[in-house]
Amino acid sequence: MAKRITGRFSPENLLKNNLPGSPPRPALPPTPRHPHEGRPKWITLAASPFLLGAFFQGATGMVTDLAAFGLVASGMYMTREGLVAQAAYQARRVAKRPAIPRKLFGGVTAALGIGLGAAEPGVWAEAGLIGAAGLALHQLSFGLDPWRDKGRENVDSFQQGRAETMIDEAEGHLEQMREAIARSGDRRLEARVAEFDASVRHLFDRVRENPGGLASARRYLGVYLSGARDATIRFADLYAQTQDRQTRAAYETFLDDLEKDFIAVADRLLDGDRDALDIEMSVLRDRLAREGLTGAATRVAPEDRPALQSQEAQTLDELLRMPIPAPKVPRD
Repeated sequence: MAKRITGRFSPENLLKNNLPGSPPRPALPPTPRHPHEGRPKWITLAASPFLLGAFFQGATGMVTDLAAFGLVASGMYMTREGLVAQAAYQARRVAKRPAIPRKLFGGVTAALGIGLGAAEPGVWAEAGLIGAAGLALHQLSFGLDPWRDKGRENVDSFQQGRAETMIDEAEGHLEQMREAIARSGDRRLEARVAEFDASVRHLFDRVRENPGGLASARRYLGVYLSGARDATIRFADLYAQTQDRQTRAAYETFLDDLEKDFIAVADRLLDGDRDALDIEMSVLRDRLAREGLTGAATRVAPEDRPALQSQEAQTLDELLRMPIPAPKVPRD
C-alpha cells in the first residue's frame, strides 16, 4: 500500500510553495482521508499502561501485559488500515469492497488484548465481558467495513476484471520505482516520484470508473509505466555513484513530461464521461420539451420553441387521424 509522504518536500507542499526546481503542475485530487483516521493512535496510547506496568511484575504478569499491549496496538494498526481502505472506497464511484475486513479483525484483536489485560485468576468471565464491551465500542466508533462492491451494476464485469488486472500490474511498477528511488537517499527525488505516483493513481481512478477507456490507457499503464520503472532503476543506480546534477535534471524533466501525458489521458477519460452525460441530458430535455413540460420548455431556446410546437401539433393531428379500433365483444 502506498505511504503518505508529509513534510517540507512532500508532493503537496511542493505544489503549494512552488520551491525552486519544481515547475508548476496541474492540481491533483486530494488524497482521501477518513475523518476518524487519527483515533486509533490515541487508543494505542491509552493502552500504554500495559506496556509501562509490565516491567514491575513477575514473569507471568509481564508477559500477559506485554501481550495485551501488543494485541491492542496491532488491532489499532489494522483498524487504521481499514479506515484508509474505506476512505479510498468511498472516494471512488466504482470500487470493489476491501478483500480483507481490516476493521473487523482489528476490533477482534484489540478486544482480545483488552480482555487479556483485564484477566485475573477467577475472573475470566468478567474479563471476557470487558473484551466484548471493547469490541462493541470499537464497532460503534469506527463502523463496519464495506461489504459490497459499489457502482458496478452497469459496468461490464469482464472489462472491469481486465482493468483491475492491468492496474495491479501497474501498482507493481510504481512500487519498484519507489524502492529504486529510495536508494538514492534524496528526499526531494523521493517526493518527486511520489508526486508522479499520485498522478498515475489519478489515471487508475479514471480507468476504474470507466473500464471502457482501458484501450486508450493500456499503453500508459503497461509500456510507458514499465519504461518509467526501468529508467528510474537505472537513474537511481547511476546517481548513487556519480551524484551528477545533469543526469538528475534530465530525469526530472523526463518525469515532468511523462506526468503531463498521464494527466492528459486521465482528463480525456473524464471528458468522455462528461460528453456522455451531456448527450443523455440533451436527449432527455428534447423529449420533455416535445411533451410540452414547462421545466424542459424553459431550457429550450426561444427560436427553437415554434419548431417544437409545430412538431407537437403534427403529432396531435396524426393521433386524431388514426382510426379508433373497434371494441372487442366478449364471447359467451
